[in-house]
Amino acid sequence: MKKVSDLKVQIFADGAEIAVISQMAQKPYIKGFTTNPTLMRKAGIADYKPFALEVLKVVPTLPLSFEVFSDDFAEMEKQALEIASWGKNVYVKIPITNTKGEPAAPLVAKLAKAKVQVNVTAIMTLDQVRETVAALQPDVASYVSVFAGRIADTGVDPLPLMQECLRIMAPNPKAELIWASPRELLNVFQADDIGCHVITVTPDILNKLALVGKDLGVYSLDTVKMFYNDATAAGFSISTK
Repeated sequence: MKKVSDLKVQIFADGAEIAVISQMAQKPYIKGFTTNPTLMRKAGIADYKPFALEVLKVVPTLPLSFEVFSDDFAEMEKQALEIASWGKNVYVKIPITNTKGEPAAPLVAKLAKAKVQVNVTAIMTLDQVRETVAALQPDVASYVSVFAGRIADTGVDPLPLMQECLRIMAPNPKAELIWASPRELLNVFQADDIGCHVITVTPDILNKLALVGKDLGVYSLDTVKMFYNDATAAGFSISTK
C-alpha cells in the first residue's frame, strides 16, 4: 500500500470554509484549492470577492480556482478577467457549457489567448475533453476538470475514460487533468495509478487519510467495538425469556 508521501497525484482541497482552508493550507500534501458556487452557498458566503481575497491571504501561492457564475458568455468573460486579476495563482473555472447547453469552448479559447489560466469544469464526455483541449493554448497553464465521481454515479467505470483523457491531453503539457468529485479515498490511489495530475478532495474524504495503512484486523475490531458501544449507549435490550 502506498503512503500519502508516495503519491505523485496532486491533492487539491475542495471547499469554501475559510477555517478549513486555513487548516488544510498547513498540510504538506495539499497542493492547491478549488471551490464552486454550490460549496460557497453551503458555507454561507454572501459576498464573492471579499471571500476570494480572504482565501488568497490564507493561500498566497498554491493554485486556487474560483468559478464564474453568469450564464451569459459576454458577462462570463468579464467575470473571468476580474477573477484572474485577483492573483497570479488564480485559475478561473469555466463550465463546459452554459445552462442552455451552449459550448463554452469559444470563450475558453478567447481567455486562453489572453493568457488567463482557466479550469474548465463539469466535463463528463470525451468529446468535451477534445473541445476543451483544442481551445487551450500550449503555453498557458490550465486544468481540465472531469467529474469522474459523477460518471461513476451513473454506473460507468471512469478509469478507462480518465486514461483516454490523459492520452488526448498529452500534446499539451501545460494542461493538467483533474479527477473531480471523488466518492472515496480509493479514488486518490486510482488517480495516482493512472498518472492523473490532480484530484480534488473534500474534507470528509481527506479525513480518511488517517486510515491509510491501518491494519484491517484492528479496523475490524474497532468496528465491532463501535457497534457494541452505540448499542449500549442507546440502551437497547431484547427480552430472551
